[in-house]
Amino acid sequence: MPVLAATLIDARTPLPPALAAWQLYLQDQGSSMHTVKAFLADLRLLASYLPADQLIGAITTNDLNNFLQWMQAERGVPCSPKTFARRVTSLKAFFRWLQHHGAILADPAERVVQRSVLSPLPEVLDPQQMEKVLKVAARLRGGRRPDARSYALVSLLLHTGIKKGECLALTTNHIDLKAPGGPLLFVRYASPADRYKERKISLSEDWVDAYAEYRKQYDLSGGLFPWSPRRLEYLLEDLGREAGVKQQLSFLMCRWTCALNDLKAGMEDNKIRQKLGVSEIQWREVGMKLRQLRGDEQISLF
Repeated sequence: MPVLAATLIDARTPLPPALAAWQLYLQDQGSSMHTVKAFLADLRLLASYLPADQLIGAITTNDLNNFLQWMQAERGVPCSPKTFARRVTSLKAFFRWLQHHGAILADPAERVVQRSVLSPLPEVLDPQQMEKVLKVAARLRGGRRPDARSYALVSLLLHTGIKKGECLALTTNHIDLKAPGGPLLFVRYASPADRYKERKISLSEDWVDAYAEYRKQYDLSGGLFPWSPRRLEYLLEDLGREAGVKQQLSFLMCRWTCALNDLKAGMEDNKIRQKLGVSEIQWREVGMKLRQLRGDEQISLF
């Protein structure tokens, strides 16, 4: 259907029907619901800017540049650099698709300047801070009233790099202690669109030992960490504060710390990407940030 829809549009097709055909194409390619929604919203904004009877073959590079100028400076609605960059990407993807399928002869978005934007570098724990955090958690684990919960949580985050949402979705069924190659954590997703994020991550023997203690201390039938997101965030914040970490220890900080440690240890880029469960497109920004955190020279995006 998407290929057929593409063959039914040509330079004399108005923008709205062309967008409908592109939507079918994106869905057929397995694009996520969020990607399709964002791309279509960006192009519908273009459609609202151009004359209602504008034909796709009559859209020029000048039209697109004027649209971007209007969106950024004249529309009266804030447009962050990251949103602006995504909308340029949407324009380029749509018109490239039109040209590829023969609907238009020339791509008017080809000469539109792509403005890639990196958000600020994330905060990470340095090796000394990480050691102090784990020591505080180990002290709770081996105290007068042993409590392995904090250690099981922070150690898992620092060594697997999983996201908060992934952590909250874990159950004991996601842990395989008898896997042939060693203990594994399975990260799974219910939505088919997120299947590329699914992965297996090795677990250390140290964490397995803490997990055995943790299971005896708590009822985990409702989840591996059966508390509210805020309660787990408080646990991390308390650990960081006790360890003397000035920044607020968080799920995100643990994730970036894990990725940076893997990079410093010599893990291949693609293996880090797979461990984090990010796409190749997302890795472009993630990889750049990790290299900057490691102390490499600034890498240009242009």
